[in-house]
Order: sequence, then structure tokens, then C-alpha cells
Amino acid sequence: MKLTVSEKIMNGIIYVILILIGFIMIYPFWNALIISLNVGTDTARGGLAFWPRVFTLDNYKVVFQRPQLMRAFMISSFRTIIATSLGIIVNAMLAYGLAKKELIGRKFFTTACIFTMYFNGGLIPFFLLIRNVGLLNSFWSMVIPFLVNIWYMIIFRTFFMQLPKGLEESAQIDGCNYLQTFTKIILPLSKPVIATITLFTAVYHWNEWFNASIFINNNKLLPIQSILRQVINSNVMQELDNANGAALDAMARTSSFTTQSLVMATMMVATVPIILVYPFVQKYFVHGVMIGSLKE
Repeated sequence: MKLTVSEKIMNGIIYVILILIGFIMIYPFWNALIISLNVGTDTARGGLAFWPRVFTLDNYKVVFQRPQLMRAFMISSFRTIIATSLGIIVNAMLAYGLAKKELIGRKFFTTACIFTMYFNGGLIPFFLLIRNVGLLNSFWSMVIPFLVNIWYMIIFRTFFMQLPKGLEESAQIDGCNYLQTFTKIILPLSKPVIATITLFTAVYHWNEWFNASIFINNNKLLPIQSILRQVINSNVMQELDNANGAALDAMARTSSFTTQSLVMATMMVATVPIILVYPFVQKYFVHGVMIGSLKE
């Protein structure tokens, strides 16, 4: 269909607005990447740049020479993988049970779960609970208390309730119990929702730093986002001087980086891995959000 002049003008305006919005959203990340790849002393001169004026990898060399950062990277990786995997299993099993209309007390349990979405005991009681159960200053303090997410459970539950009843009935006729039906029939059909909630959960655990800073006093157990916060709030040069001889030797060989360039390089190391996860679940993402959020 041929567009009129007014429609072409309106389309052009829409494209311009979308391009501007995209630029505003992308440029801060792009600017951080540029600074991390640029000579720090050159970046200190200021000015707007769209590519590294003096390209260098020295910032990343110093960052990767810091054993604390690499240890924090591994902790965040293990935390994200373990917490996401267990969280999917726990939320899916809880949702599957609450999706059964024949469950005695179903409405009560559902209401009790939803109640916790709006009301909680507060930070201090939460801290005391973590301490009393022996999770304080432990890796598991970042995993176990956050396995159940009621919103994700509701999405799972809504999806399970949309599945045809005949699927489970046919499985039961073939001799499957509830667990076998859940693992062999329900979960394979739930890939879109699982992929969507996996992305949400992984992003949360990778980026979360607040609870780790409260429950963990040992720097060797801190995730990478907590270390990044420390880097941003501290004097990076003094920290390297005190804690890392290898990085100090690198500083002696070159003066091409500054505190800002090291902070940006650290931020890229902490940010890029979780961004790379999205392309693997993109094809399920929109479908999973829609099908798990609507009730017929």
C-alpha cells in the first residue's frame, strides 16, 4: 500500500524519535566501554568521544591481575548458576502444587504466599533469622533465602493452569505419578516460561550486591558486584598499592591508566557476562512473558 505524504512524514518523525531514544539508552554503556579501552591519561582530558582515541588494553590487564576480582567473578558465576537452577525447580514445584484445584487448603496457601509479596518482617528480623540459622558469612546466605519468588511462582502457576487437563490425565492412565507427570510432561512444555524466569533470576543474582554486603564480612566470599561497589567508592590506586603486587608492577611499567579507566574496565568485566546470556533465551522471552502472565 502506497503511503501518503503525511504518513511518510509521521513515519520519519517516529524513526527519528526512536533513534534518539536508542542513542540515549545505548551511549552510557558505549561510553563506559570506550573509557575502559582508552588510555586513562587521554580520557582525563575530557571531551565527547564515540570511539577510543588512544586504544589500549592496559586497564583490563591490571583488572585481571587482581586476584580478588577474579575470585569474586567465580563466586558470582557459581551463585548465579546454583541459585537460578534451584530457584526454577523450587518455584515450579510450588506452582505446580498450587495449580491443583483438588489441593486441600489451596486458597489459604495461595493467599499466604501472595501476602508475603506485600508485607515482610523487615531487614533487622531478616538479618537475625539468617544469623540464627547459621547462614551468616556463608556463600549460601546469597542463595537459600532467595530461592522462592512469589511473582515467578504465580507466573508458573498461571501457565500450568492453562495446560490442557487431558495431558495429565493421559499420563496418569499410562501409570505416571505426580512427580513423573511434572518432570516428563509439564516441564518440557514449560520451556518459554522457564527461559524467561531463568533470565530474570540470573540477572537478579548476578547484579545483586546489597544482601551480600550485609550477610558477608569475608571479602573472599563477596560477589563481583559488591567488589565493584567497593572499587567505585574507594581509591583504586591506593587499593592496588596495598593489595596487589602484580598490579603495582604493571603500574610501574606504565602510567597510561587512571582511577576512572580502571573503574570502567571493572564495570565492563562485571556487566558483559550477563548481557551475553540474553541472546540464548531471546526466542522464548516474549512468548514466555505473555503466556505466563495471562489467564484465559
